[in-house]
Amino acid sequence: MGKGTERPERSGVRGSDPSREGSPLVKSNCPICASERLATLLHRPQVPVHQNLVMASQRAATEIECGELAIVYCEDCSFVFNRSFDLSKLSYGEHYDNTQTYSPRFQAHIDQLLTHLLVDQVVQHCRIVEVGCGRGQFLRSLIEPEAYGNTGHGFDPSYIGPLVACDGRLHFHTDYYGSDAESVPADVIVCRHVIEHIPDPLRMLRSIRRALEASPNARVYFETPCVEWILRNRTIQDFFYEHCSYFSTESLRLAFQTCGFHVDNVLHVFGGQYLWLEARLAAEVETPIRSAGAVTALAREFSLDAERVQALSEQRMERLARKGAVAIWGAGAKGATFAHLLDPERQWISCIIDLNPEKQGKYLPKTGHPIVGYEEISTRSIRSIILMNPNYRAEVEQLLFDAGLIVELLESGTPGENE
Repeated sequence: MGKGTERPERSGVRGSDPSREGSPLVKSNCPICASERLATLLHRPQVPVHQNLVMASQRAATEIECGELAIVYCEDCSFVFNRSFDLSKLSYGEHYDNTQTYSPRFQAHIDQLLTHLLVDQVVQHCRIVEVGCGRGQFLRSLIEPEAYGNTGHGFDPSYIGPLVACDGRLHFHTDYYGSDAESVPADVIVCRHVIEHIPDPLRMLRSIRRALEASPNARVYFETPCVEWILRNRTIQDFFYEHCSYFSTESLRLAFQTCGFHVDNVLHVFGGQYLWLEARLAAEVETPIRSAGAVTALAREFSLDAERVQALSEQRMERLARKGAVAIWGAGAKGATFAHLLDPERQWISCIIDLNPEKQGKYLPKTGHPIVGYEEISTRSIRSIILMNPNYRAEVEQLLFDAGLIVELLESGTPGENE
């Protein structure tokens, strides 16, 4: 992790100006299409508001603030959101860390995106702005190769590192992308895993649209979790407070069309878990088309099945704990949510394993489970490991094999009767 000038933590949303977001009042209309036809997907009255804050002590971890998760879905456009989301509860700053590139599987996904942008989409000799750049690795990879001739600006209050890089071709701003940033010229806007943190996505997209007025040929690239994948796979740990907006293919396309963009593509990437949108400014006004598609049916099925899935997961956890020490693999949002749902009092889970060295030796938000490296599997006598993301199974199996570690590796999906 790079070092930079320390800044106080500030309330708000990663990369987006919090002063321009909606109020914490319970929403009665869909933020995308304004429909009042909202149906309950799930309700959790008290959940930790942060999943990716690095907590230095167990006491600090257990004292983290909680909020209400009231997830609903729009029956007209399929947008899914937390209607009780309160932005003022969040504080993104330098202690926020959702770095995933320590995983070879995730890094391969990043490399594929970079090749797609630089080669397939010919993002070359462009002024690139990344909204919510995190620690800046992705943007650096677009700017560093001088042969492509790109320059860039990255916006994120959690950014740590030098503010100027790549011989002056890259500038970082430890602030939100808001009205002041609209004057920064851009040919390409990249925004990965930010819009799901935004309670008013249309306001954000209109801000970006205004920033591109002087660049009629500008292109926009967004990545966000795919709610169809979450619902279809009954992934109960993928609904948490930091994410207040969940998009389907249809609702993501509708949001961009509503804000004056022409959508060229919405692709499923990373094993279907993410949506990758490619858009440009619309030459003329397009009539947005609302469609809930099959998402409402998936949402109804998920809502009816969520309690059963959680109950089965709790029963499996107890069975595993009776046989020996249990660990979770993954100290990100999935792991934090899974632990809070199934083991809030630290009865069953011995520890959380994560490859990110910045999280090792720290504690999981709210539950206070210790986060360790896989090197501690033997010393902690771990017998069973529950993997938070099936995409990482092959690499985890290989890592365990190479280390000579013999454990039972299970996935976090709906447990079978024999597990």
